Amino acid sequence: MISTKVNALKPGMVLASDVLTASGQRLFDKGTTLTLQSIMRLSFYRIDSVLVEGTAPAPPEHAPLQTEAEDANLAPVYTQKIESSRQFQSFQIDHSFVISSIMNSFDAFVKHGIPLPADMLLDSISQLFDACKTSRELFDMLHNMRSSGESIYFHSLNVALLCRQIGTWLKVNDNELDLLTQCGLFHDIGKLMIPEEILNKPGKYTEEEFALVKMHPEYGYKLLRDTTLNIHIKKSALSHHERCDGSGYPIGLSQEDTDEYAMIVAIADVYDAMTAARSYRSPLCPFQVIANFEQEGLQKYKPKYILTFLSRIANIYQNNRVILNDGRGANIVMLNTKALSRPIVQLDDGNCIDLSTTPGLQIQTVL
Repeated sequence: MISTKVNALKPGMVLASDVLTASGQRLFDKGTTLTLQSIMRLSFYRIDSVLVEGTAPAPPEHAPLQTEAEDANLAPVYTQKIESSRQFQSFQIDHSFVISSIMNSFDAFVKHGIPLPADMLLDSISQLFDACKTSRELFDMLHNMRSSGESIYFHSLNVALLCRQIGTWLKVNDNELDLLTQCGLFHDIGKLMIPEEILNKPGKYTEEEFALVKMHPEYGYKLLRDTTLNIHIKKSALSHHERCDGSGYPIGLSQEDTDEYAMIVAIADVYDAMTAARSYRSPLCPFQVIANFEQEGLQKYKPKYILTFLSRIANIYQNNRVILNDGRGANIVMLNTKALSRPIVQLDDGNCIDLSTTPGLQIQTVL
């Protein structure tokens, strides 16, 4: 048996002894096979470590997250290193706890009218954000949480974290940063008024179903309208699908009429949706997301916000190793400021390719 820190536990490990709380309450019996939920419960009761059977020693607490893959065919290597790190295991548990709090709070509000604990949720999200030392680490954590599944609560938390990161990049003050985080958190609460069988439908929506789904901004605004929440939070729920060129919904507002906070939430909302797996595609890598924003039309978003966001995302992966869509490995050597999704890369044979001049070639995976 080996003593293992709770933040290093993994589902499937087996307890080698009973686990008791500080007050003597029995949490788990010897021989219990751990699940993510049981690990969360151990963390909730502030259990520091437990005895488990037949496990290898945990990785060093400060093990580096980023290493260069030796071969383009080893795409899973970086992901595996992240998922086996203590940073990720701790983040995963805390992320799940916050999702649970969001779910309970949202459901109690929508079903029973219990006021939303906005400040409490904000504190939890802020702590989760602060646990990541760099923006690269935050994006690594979020991208590797995808196996945990998707839900309104999952998406709401991720959008709140992304909004907080964008606000940090924009250098807003602390009050604005907190408000922007809450705007991201509550933006999709109206989806709780849509039947689950429609929201979770694996195939394409019918016209009637899509029309219903597009009602969620109005539902969200109506849910929040009479609360004491800041007006920007309410407007973000209503306007996060509006676009600066007037092509959005539900009203078709232009940039002049769209709430400033909602315009930032819109970017975070789209980014999180694109990097999530769908029934018809795998999650997109950051450069594919940047390409989608560029193709969709940057005029749909406020220039200051979208250009800051995309340039920061691209710079996170400057000098990174990538795989191109033809299977070749390469390293990013220079960004193209006018085509951020198509940097200059150096192949393993030493040759450089400017992806902005080779339309058929693009980055498929970031290692």
